[in-house]
Parts: sequence; structure tokens; C-alpha cells
Amino acid sequence: MSIFSIGLSGLSAAQSALSTTSNNLSNVYTEGYNRQLTILGESYSNGSTGTRVSVDEVQRQFNSYVTEQYNDANSQKSALESYQSQVSQIDDLLADSDAGLAPLVQDFFSSLDDLTGAASDPAARQGVLGSASSMAAQFRSFDSYLGDMRSSLNGQLESTVTDINNTATQIAKLNDQITQARAKSGEEPNSLLDKRDKLVSDLNELVGADLNIQDGDTYNINLENGQPLVSGTQSYDLEAVESNEDPSRTVIAYRDAAGNVNQIDDSAFENGELGGLLSFRSETLDSVQNQLGRMTVVLGSEFNAVHENGVDLNGDAGEAFFEIGSPRVMSNSQNDGDGAISAEYSDVNQLTSSDYRITYTGGEYQAERLSDGDTTTLTPDGSGDVDLDGMTLNISGTAQEGDTFMLQPTRTASQDFEVAITEGAEIAAASSRGGSGNNENALDLLDL
Repeated sequence: MSIFSIGLSGLSAAQSALSTTSNNLSNVYTEGYNRQLTILGESYSNGSTGTRVSVDEVQRQFNSYVTEQYNDANSQKSALESYQSQVSQIDDLLADSDAGLAPLVQDFFSSLDDLTGAASDPAARQGVLGSASSMAAQFRSFDSYLGDMRSSLNGQLESTVTDINNTATQIAKLNDQITQARAKSGEEPNSLLDKRDKLVSDLNELVGADLNIQDGDTYNINLENGQPLVSGTQSYDLEAVESNEDPSRTVIAYRDAAGNVNQIDDSAFENGELGGLLSFRSETLDSVQNQLGRMTVVLGSEFNAVHENGVDLNGDAGEAFFEIGSPRVMSNSQNDGDGAISAEYSDVNQLTSSDYRITYTGGEYQAERLSDGDTTTLTPDGSGDVDLDGMTLNISGTAQEGDTFMLQPTRTASQDFEVAITEGAEIAAASSRGGSGNNENALDLLDL
């Protein structure tokens, strides 16, 4: 081989290296791009002496271990950011000392204190009605705000699931394109590899995912619970669907290869935007709305009990001052039996702020308190009644093995919280032991 040919090979190799360097510089701000390196080698002819320089490959500088650690950290970060953006809205709502519940509750009790000293004063009575109405309206307003957050979160879950499915589909397509490109050229399709790794990173921001590389080539991706999301050139869809246990709740379901749609428990998702949204709902939103409802039930029930022991301005026995909600029980839409459960409050001071899942198994009902996993066997009396944590449940019909019911003791209590009386004269401000103007007042609730 001539010196000219040898020199020409060197120039060609140098040109390839310069082209790679130029590509690196041009893509320095390209998200997902991995720096490339031209690998040169010595080419031999018949003898042992090299006769020219050759470009062996353009190698992508990619570290799978570093990338895996980055994706895991990024997935956790995305979950925390998603959680924080949601919980900050509740913090802003409840932390406002001027616009929160505390000032209105204080105003209500102050108006009762004023009425204690002037039980027959129409203005004082009207003041109690006004402050009670304002307080009840604020409870309903807070509950409505939390309900709007719940609806908005349902929409965000649907949007996130759509993004997850689109990303998984693109990864599956790239698996196919990369395999075909390698077969045709025998070289690494670096741009396609970069694009696929970028999509894997994007997917981890949306949902926690485990990457497995098959034969050093194809990417297989599983969800945190082990279910496949991408398997070679096939992707599997998640779906945001109405919960079988609670129609107002959007949950995540998985469509398998046979086309079956199976709902996944929220706890299966810990990382990514999806995990953050679901964690916020189960750990914070449900708890806050339940606690708000419990506060409503206890306040309303205790006040009603005292009010009903008094006498109003007309000399009549006091009636319920507040209207409050009741426990909500929902049958699972997949139940096979016709069993039914209803509930009412019995001792509000024993109420918890937890939800309960009641399951019919082995010929008996088991109630699981979801806040701590504590399980209670329910044994109804002859009328079908059974007590559970400040409630009386009535069980009727015939359930089948595995049927479930969701019991929410206080979730919706605040949305029905209203003042039941309309006239100031109906306030039972006098003790049942005296006349309408007796200062031995039945509404001395400042100890509540």
C-alpha cells in the first residue's frame, strides 16, 4: 500500500474524529445526549506491519450504573415534588389563622357566652344563629375545597397515566428500531440509544420502574410491583378507572396480555409523579377530610345533646340545633351477593378518623381499620346490629365469599353540616329546670 493511501486513511480517520467532536459540541445542551468517542484502530494487510488507520467504531460514553442511580433518585424526587405541590395547598388552607376555622368557632362560642347572660334577648339569639351559620358554612367550604382537590387529583392521575402509556409505547417501538438498525448496519445506532435512555428517564419521573436489559440489547421495564410495562416490542397499558370500592375515587388498573383490567392498590406505587399523587391522597387528603368530618360530627352531636336538654323561648323542649351527615357505606361493584350494610353514629367520642374495609370471609364479616390494619370480627345481634368504634352497623342480605364494603365514618359529614333551626326563639337557651329566662343555661358549652 502506498504512502499516499496510508496518509489518506489517517486524514479520513482524523476527519471522522473531528466530526464526532463537532457533534459532541453541537449537542452539549441536548437533553439525553451522551458524549461520543471515535475509536481508532490499526489496519493490517498481509504482513504484521500496519498499513493504515481505521475507525473501529463511534462509541457512546454511557454508564449504565450511574444512569440507574440517577433514574432512581429522579423518580423519588419527582414523587416528593408531586406530593409537596399538593400538600402545600392544604397547608395554605388550614394554616391561615384569619381565614381558618378557629376564629369562627371562637366567635360561635363567644356568642353563646353572650346569650348566657341575656337568654331572652332577641339580638343575642340572632347573634348565635348568625355565628353558627357562618361556622357551618366554613366547614362546608373547607370540605368543598378538599372535594375539588380530590376531583382535580383524579384528572391529574388520568393525565399521568396517559403520559406513562405513551412513553412505554415509544420505548417498545425503539426496541424494535434499534434491533433492526443493528441488523442492517452492524453498528450501534447511538442516536436511537440516546433517545431510548432519555425515555426511560422520563418514565421514571412519571412512575417507579425497574429496567432489565435482555441479551445486552432489548429493554424490558417492570412496574414496582413486578408487572411488565414494556417487554421487548410489546407495551402494556395502565388505565385510570373508577374504583370498585368508591365510585368517586380514580384508581390505577393494569391491562394484561389477555385484555383483563385489574385494579392495583395505591400502595404499589411509591415513586414518580404517580406515586406522589397517590401517596398524597392516601396519607394526607383522606386523613384531613376525615378529621374535618370527625370534628364536625363531634361538635354538632355534642352541641345537639346539650341543646335538646334545654327549653326554647316558647317553652318547648329543644330540638337538634345542627344537621350533620352520617357514615357512608359503599358496596364493592364486584360483589356477588346482595348483602348490605348501613351505619349511624352511636357514640361520637369513640369515632376515629380512619376508613374501614369490611370483608365477608369464612362465613363472617371482618372489619379492617385502614389507618393501622387492626381487624375486628363483626357479630351482629338478632336485628343485624353490631357496634364498631362509635357506630352502629346494620347488616342485612346475604353476602358471598370475598364481598367487600367500604365504610367511611366521617368523610362526607362536613358537606351536610348546617344549622337546623331558623328562628332565634327556637334556641333552647334555658335549663329544663327553669323558665325561658333562667340563667342556669343549658348552652353553657364552653367546657366542650
